[in-house]
Amino acid sequence: MKTFSGIILKSTGGFYYVEVADVVYECKARGIFRKKNNSPKAGDRVKITVPEDGYCSIDEIYKRKNSLRRPPLANIDILVIVVSTAEPSPNYLVIDKMTVAAVDNNIEPLIVVSKSDLKSSEELLSTYRKSGIKVFSYSKNEPESALKIKEILKGKISAFTGNSGVGKSTLLNILYPKLKLETGEISEKLGRGRHTTRTVELFKVDGGYVADTPGFSTVDLERYNMIDKDNIQFCFPEFKEYLTSCQFTSCSHTCEKGCAIISAVNEGKIAKSRHQSYVAMYDEVKDIKEWQKK
Repeated sequence: MKTFSGIILKSTGGFYYVEVADVVYECKARGIFRKKNNSPKAGDRVKITVPEDGYCSIDEIYKRKNSLRRPPLANIDILVIVVSTAEPSPNYLVIDKMTVAAVDNNIEPLIVVSKSDLKSSEELLSTYRKSGIKVFSYSKNEPESALKIKEILKGKISAFTGNSGVGKSTLLNILYPKLKLETGEISEKLGRGRHTTRTVELFKVDGGYVADTPGFSTVDLERYNMIDKDNIQFCFPEFKEYLTSCQFTSCSHTCEKGCAIISAVNEGKIAKSRHQSYVAMYDEVKDIKEWQKK
């Protein structure tokens, strides 16, 4: 009997597939995890026991960097939010909800603006450069524009999200050609029908992993990763330097006189659309009770 430490690539049918030094073991999880309502997830770092006969077992889940309920993922380093300049047009509120969900879960958001060959990406780039969030522009006609993105993702666990048609598969093909995703269709490797499965899988790429994407929807992140109204302000990186400068300590940063953040918006230091998203999110959750979040 031997013990190893590894990473869960996927779970299906009650079995977990754990990679240990390029070898994948099919494992069962001990019942104690279910009793504690702490089932293993793709991305979990775990300790397993490999017996001479019988099933391998997951004995311990190491401390998580983060954990999402939907999709069931753990230890994500980077959330790549793909947004197109046109076809479909960008929805700033949706983008900002995704960045906030990422920051709140200790995940680095990275925005990639696609289809810059159809329409200028400058407005999107300008908005998010002010936010302190990393933002890049790429075009399928200029694949070399994605090289900086690939360098950031190297050795990390990343997940890609974005509306249908924004070019996620095209970008993934540029970054990781071995995945051979079918653009414009449901990928065979990264999904078995859009949003119809909750099976999440990690694929090993470039020294890191990319998470299966069909379960990563905006709706799920909104529903299962609700943020307390008082915490939303901390999920906008560009707000940080102004948070202690408001006239009143109870400032909600939505409309108050003497609000340093509103002043920064008026001075062009914070993008107006970002503040509008903040207000919309604040208003959306301000009356939600704690028990409603569970």
